[in-house]
Amino acid sequence: MAENGGKPHPSAADAPSKRQTGPAVAPDKRPGAGLVPGLYLVATPIGNLGDLTPRGAEILAAADLVACEDTRVTGKLLALQGIRTRLTPYHDHSSAEVRAALIEQLKSGKIVALVSDAGTPLISDPGYRLVRAAVEAGIYVTAAPGPSSPIAALVLSGLPTDRFLFAGYLPPKDKARRDALTELRDIRATLILLESTRRLAPTLAAMADILGDRPVAVARELTKLHEEVRRGTLAALAAAYAAEPAPRGEAVVVVGPPAPAVAAAADDIDALLADALATMSVRDAAAAVAVASGAPRKTVYARALDLSRGATRDPKDPRGGTRDDETGA
Repeated sequence: MAENGGKPHPSAADAPSKRQTGPAVAPDKRPGAGLVPGLYLVATPIGNLGDLTPRGAEILAAADLVACEDTRVTGKLLALQGIRTRLTPYHDHSSAEVRAALIEQLKSGKIVALVSDAGTPLISDPGYRLVRAAVEAGIYVTAAPGPSSPIAALVLSGLPTDRFLFAGYLPPKDKARRDALTELRDIRATLILLESTRRLAPTLAAMADILGDRPVAVARELTKLHEEVRRGTLAALAAAYAAEPAPRGEAVVVVGPPAPAVAAAADDIDALLADALATMSVRDAAAAVAVASGAPRKTVYARALDLSRGATRDPKDPRGGTRDDETGA
């Protein structure tokens, strides 16, 4: 079954059929004929021009207008495909008036394709405000998926892919970069970040310092002739890049998730609970200590109840059982 539930892509063919009474009309065989007017988010190659999908090329050829970051970059891509669609700039610095003009074009029934210089639009690229405005205006919005450097790097990294967070670019200044990494430190997921290759060594060193020496993969020149994926630990790759001339371009840095927390010993949990219960309810204290210790929440909550009632842990019970202070039972 198709991911969209087996329904065909909406097009003019979706209109109810009527019995033809006049002469037969030849089908419109122009590229993209029958596309619904609306906003199309089209992924473009990140290096290998062969990665532009046939559907993406069809939409770009059929569109009335292509909104792009840099008309020179997109113009070269379209020229190589023999596409002559009109281009208009749309980027981070585009004003609300430019966005409103595109919305008016869409309201008038135009087909507008949105592309970035490379990869999938909106992924670390401008465009979400345009999409939001189109949705609010009731305009049809869809995507023609394709290349994406964060996803390509993730699947090549050899790191867990079941849960990941794309965090874009880190701040270039050391203090701001460390603050941003501190916010990411406890997220239990693989992290995907973009970075200038000139800053790889200090960025990887800061990651090792704040996140711990986790496994990492650094990917660059993806889908190109000199594609490179270097794998190791944060500290090892930081040292390697510091000892070499900085490569050109940009890189995708994929960092493994934090190691599973080791559950604290029973005596440590008791100490943590004693401190927490001095200022918190049993429920809140148990929740806080469970997170801090890595112990199961139900176990910590049961122990918090015991401590709040004056029970102590029975040292003879290997299961960590308790006895009442007054009865010894």
